[in-house]
Amino acid sequence: MNGELRYVYAVTAPLEVPLPDDVRGVSGSVPYVVDHAGLQAVVSKVPEEEFGQEALHARLEDLGWLERTARAHQAVVDALTALTCPLPLRLATVYRDDDGVRRALAEGSQEFLATLDRLAGRVEWGVKVYAQRAPEPAPAAAPAPTSGREFLRRRRQEVTSRENALQEAEELGRALHAALTAQAEDVRVYPAQNPQLSQVPGQNLLNAAYLVPRERAEEFVGRVEQLGAHDPAVRVELTGPWAPYSFAASDAPDEQEGVHDSAVC
Repeated sequence: MNGELRYVYAVTAPLEVPLPDDVRGVSGSVPYVVDHAGLQAVVSKVPEEEFGQEALHARLEDLGWLERTARAHQAVVDALTALTCPLPLRLATVYRDDDGVRRALAEGSQEFLATLDRLAGRVEWGVKVYAQRAPEPAPAAAPAPTSGREFLRRRRQEVTSRENALQEAEELGRALHAALTAQAEDVRVYPAQNPQLSQVPGQNLLNAAYLVPRERAEEFVGRVEQLGAHDPAVRVELTGPWAPYSFAASDAPDEQEGVHDSAVC
């Protein structure tokens, strides 16, 4: 196999300005646009020996390859997000040729156009709230317990203090989520992250995505900073602005892992 396939990053409305010349996609490829009936797919040519169906199945087990591909995919989507509201497609969405891409645009045109209209001028912000332990007092601040009863009393105080801190963090998380929901047009709440899997310190209390009009982004960020500051028991993480991954059902029609339109015409 020594041909070229088409890797698709996202679907957009017609771009008013082109992507910057220095944007590179997977395998260092240069993205370009495939047009069809008021829609554009942003694609690049990739080698069949790397992205053909059999090769792709094997590479999806390679974590290093996945990370490189995901970073390159995201770089193109980020560049698009600076210009418009793209509908990102799933990682490693590959078609045989430009005609295959056009067929996908034609088959999904109604859904693509409706979603682009709904999300036009909007971006996604991610917010996570973590409860974290306050700094411990200096060891010399309290004398050693003089009895078993005194030791147990101190242990109960420590447990109560931790429970109070967690309750305070939970209340702040609820207040922050309510305030941000009022400013957002749509919200997605995800399961809390497992700290053993995420390797992120603290107990994750809120893991949410918010759909926000671009013109209200500064106000939204300010609200996060206002409510999330000044409490050593709570850490608030804000990420974005992103393309609205959480709010766009933008996978290509009948998408399956591997190469689409794989029969050469």
